[in-house]
Amino acid sequence: MKTASLSGSPREGVGKKDAAELRAKGQVPGVLYGGSEQVHFHVNEVQLNKLVFTPETYRLNFEVGGTTYDCVVQDIQFHPVTDHIVHIDLLQVFADKAIRVKLPVRTTGTSVGVRNGGRLHIVYRRLPVVGLADQIPEDVSVDISSLDIGDSLRVGGLSFEGFSVPLNESAVVLGVRRTRAAMSAAAGEGEGEEGAEVAEGEEAAAGGEE
Repeated sequence: MKTASLSGSPREGVGKKDAAELRAKGQVPGVLYGGSEQVHFHVNEVQLNKLVFTPETYRLNFEVGGTTYDCVVQDIQFHPVTDHIVHIDLLQVFADKAIRVKLPVRTTGTSVGVRNGGRLHIVYRRLPVVGLADQIPEDVSVDISSLDIGDSLRVGGLSFEGFSVPLNESAVVLGVRRTRAAMSAAAGEGEGEEGAEVAEGEEAAAGGEE
């Protein structure tokens, strides 16, 4: 995973009133867990947004109260109306403990179906994975070169080293859909072939009359 740095400050209180006051000052309350004890903190919302509103997944060097923790974002709560971050949970990372994160899905190659007028439809733009932090890559790379119109790629068709995808093997990750333009083009070709057959029939009939 990509790495980034973030700093915060310890929270003096952990009640709803304290959290509301922090948010009013542009701070986001949060908790770091997974270690020997939970650490309650608050971080600057602007700095946090740079790490959250991005397709990337980061492994954080998080400094709070004079201690730096190796951690990942585990959960984020957003305001239902404003989409502001109202709370964040961080999970401390250890070399021998598997973690679960979501990685961006990136495609390589050019699909045969897309070249023929189809449209690539990505169901999982971020795919959940489980593994040791040191073995989890920056993204999930998927080769779509062989996909034709109507084809799809399922979890069972993926193979990774060092981590797994905790989804049903039948879950569709992405596929190539037929577009209206492609259907219209196919229909037009069909009509052209039918017209050619009629013309040939007419010629045959005309030849018979002679």
